[in-house]
Amino acid sequence: MAKLSVIKGDITLQEVDAIVNAANTSLLGGGGVDGAIHLAAGPGLLDACRKLNGCATGEAKITEGFRLPAEYVIHTVGPIWHGGNNQEGQFLSNAYYNSLVLAVRYNVHTIAFPNISTGVYGFPKDKAAKIAVETVQRFNGEHPGKLEEVRFVCFDEENYNLYDALLK
Repeated sequence: MAKLSVIKGDITLQEVDAIVNAANTSLLGGGGVDGAIHLAAGPGLLDACRKLNGCATGEAKITEGFRLPAEYVIHTVGPIWHGGNNQEGQFLSNAYYNSLVLAVRYNVHTIAFPNISTGVYGFPKDKAAKIAVETVQRFNGEHPGKLEEVRFVCFDEENYNLYDALLK
């Protein structure tokens, strides 16, 4: 079973095999964590993303990490919150799960996730944290020994406290 951990910090500084980018469907950069990752990785990331032809909500694609400490960036698109009646929970779970499937395919053993969809996409932080942890635990149960560590990297105190409570 992979160790699940939470830290408060900057995902672009994580020394893991892969970091996950909470991207938009174009994969061509944006605000929040997406913009920070593109800035830290440098222009090579944008060039690589252009070749991926976007990404559907809940799906994931992978590029190299360029100037990041992580070897790979796994780009996933979380859902925009519309009140919870449009399969947002399933799409968010899929974003985490499909990122992990891609990680295993590329022999990633350590991975760091941001808080997908909880920024401008408006997903309630408490619901998103619960979905993230449950999805990772389910993946671990289905694929024992494939991952060493799954790290949730929280930029803000509220998310950190939610994940900390769920992981205790």
